Order: sequence, then structure tokens, then C-alpha cells
Amino acid sequence: MDAIARELAASFDLEKLTPEFYVNPYPTYRALRENEPIKRLPNGAYFLTRYDDLVAAYKNTRAFSSDKKKEFAPKYGASLLYEHHTTSLVFNDPPIHTRVRRLIMGALSPRAIAEMEGDLIRLVDHLLDNISAKGSFDLIGDFAATIPIEVIGNLLDVPRDEREPLRDWSLAILGALEPVIGEAAFARGNKAVQDFLAYLETLVERRRARPGNPDRDVLTRLIQGEPDGERLTAKELLHNCVFLLNAGHETTTNLIGNGLVTLSEHPTEKQRLIAHPEMIKTAVEEMLRYESSNQLGNRMTVEQVELGGLTLPAATPITLCIGAANRDPAQFADPERFDVDRTPNRHLAFATGAHQCAGMALARLEGAIAISRFLARFPNYALNGEPVRGGRVRFRGFLSVPCITEA
Repeated sequence: MDAIARELAASFDLEKLTPEFYVNPYPTYRALRENEPIKRLPNGAYFLTRYDDLVAAYKNTRAFSSDKKKEFAPKYGASLLYEHHTTSLVFNDPPIHTRVRRLIMGALSPRAIAEMEGDLIRLVDHLLDNISAKGSFDLIGDFAATIPIEVIGNLLDVPRDEREPLRDWSLAILGALEPVIGEAAFARGNKAVQDFLAYLETLVERRRARPGNPDRDVLTRLIQGEPDGERLTAKELLHNCVFLLNAGHETTTNLIGNGLVTLSEHPTEKQRLIAHPEMIKTAVEEMLRYESSNQLGNRMTVEQVELGGLTLPAATPITLCIGAANRDPAQFADPERFDVDRTPNRHLAFATGAHQCAGMALARLEGAIAISRFLARFPNYALNGEPVRGGRVRFRGFLSVPCITEA
């Protein structure tokens, strides 16, 4: 087994992944963590798999930059994808990152999120009613993917009859973030950015004419800015609305889908959670750790830096493997075990440091309400066919999961 693990680590190339890897990347992550935890890839980038190394990179924003202009220029050229991914919150450093994050966080205050709970419960119960009437259903299309689209649609106050394209736009734009993309994926991503921006221009124009409540309407808050005069430019405003949809949609869809599939694969833990619904918060944290919705992050060194005993020169691309760090035995006892009451659980599914996910409290609320109410309504649900993975390494989730309400 040691020889197999060493070979797995030695041959790993993020740009040449096998079908088996997409199904289950964790044996490879473990082999890398144990044999080459700071792996130099064939393209010259480094791939980090240890928890402590990821935390060090996340927290040192001076040495590890999130700005993607240099990294994305050869990949995207002078395209709308390049414009979007180098303007949005997640791919920028302070002070731009700080300014945009402050505006978004102002609209995602604890009070604002608490006020969403009633609407969220009503939405989930409505979806569960529809599922009950059908008996057989797709866990993703009929449930997991619908919830965050509605939540983000409500945050931006997108009229309901205008929400249909949002999911496809999000999937196309995020799909273009994969380590390697073909011409078709590149074209889809650019078209999605183009269509989304065109739609947002009309939405912003309407909202400027008729502002909403800035305490609940994120778009109005972003348009109006802070009382001290802090404002986003027109380009920053549009691209960060796109970012809000993408960040809030894909990861939360995956949290709900991955969580319910994982429970079905661990019947003892599923029954334990059903018997003790008060464990839902720790269960959601374990789902985030065990099957992280977002598996990879990226940084670029801006100066020579020491990490894990290695000296990395400036301008070195770094991939942070969240999926591997979240199963690091140096941080998590028995990390391959799924435990709905695991405590402590300092996972990195939402990153850490300055770039810790701005919407994590909302994602946790969506996950807890969706999964707990699903289990209460359908304790005997079961998979009814082979789930279809999303076919991506950065975002781990399913495109479809056929299910039945009663096994």
C-alpha cells in the first residue's frame, strides 16, 4: 500500500486527472499529504494538502496574494471571464477586497440572516410538499439547487419570473474555473457572463429608480454604498452581483446534496441525527468537512516565502487543497470517519482569515433548515439510481441524484 500511495503522489498532475479521481479524490489527497504534502506540479505550481500549511497561506495575505490578474491572463485572455474573475471579491486583495467585503457583509448582518429564516422554512416546506406528491424525485434539481437560487434571488430582489437562467449562468461561469477547460466551456462561460451582465444592467437601472430596503436588499445596499460615501464602481457592482449568485448557489447546493447523499451512505449516523435533531448544527459542519463543497483555492506568492520547510520564490502559483486539509489527521481525529457530532471541527470549507466566506452564516442556515426538515419529512428516503457527479475538481457535488421518499 505504501508503494501505491507513493506512486499516486509521484504521478499526480492537476491538469491530467483520471475518472476515478473525480469519483473519489480522497485516497490521492491522503497519498499526497503523507508523501509529498507540498507537491511541485509539472506546470511549476505547488499543491498543498496539509491543514497547517493551508492556514498559514490563508492568514498571510501579504505573502500569498488572491489577485488573479497574472494567473488568469494566459488562461482567459482579454475576455469577459477574465474581467469577471479579476473583479469579484474572492479574487482580490486588500484594500479592494476589504472595501467590497464590508459592503456585502453589511447586508448579511446576523439580524438580516435571522429575518430570512421564516421565508426559508416556507420555501423548504413547499419543495418538500412537491416531492411528497411525486414520490420519486431528483435531490438536486427538485430540492438542493432550488433553495440557494431562491435565497440569492431574494437577496438581490430578482423578480421570480426572471430567475430561470440563474443556475445555468452560475454553472457555466464556475465551470470555467476548472484547472483545464476546453473551447466549449470557455465559450459557455463567456456567454454566461455576457448575458448575466446585460440582465444586471437592467435590474440595477430599475433598482436605482425604485430602491429597496438596504437592510434586506443587497443590491440596493451595494448601489447606495456606505453612509461615509464608500461606493462600488459600475463594473465592481455588476461583477460582485454575479459573484454573489455564484458563491451562494454552487457551494450551498453541494452542501445540501453532498450532505444527504453522505447520510444515505452512513445509515447509523443518519439514524443518530434523526433521533437527535438537535445535532443538526454539528452535522452540517461535518458535512462541510467530510465532503467540502469547494475543494480547491488558489494563491500566488508575491515574495519569497518559507512554507513547510520549503522556500518558495515570488510569483509561484499555489493550489490550496481544502478537501485534503479537511481530512488531515494532524487536525482531525479519525478523519476518514463521518461523525455527525464531531467537536471540535475547525474545518476549512469556508477558508479562514481575511477571505473567510462572507456568506457562511447564511449557508449554514440554509443547510441546517433544508437537511433537518428533509429528514423529518422523509426519514426513509433512499437513492434510486446512480448519482451523476458534476465532473469538476474545484467544486465537488452532483448534477443529479435520483431518489425516492420511501425505501
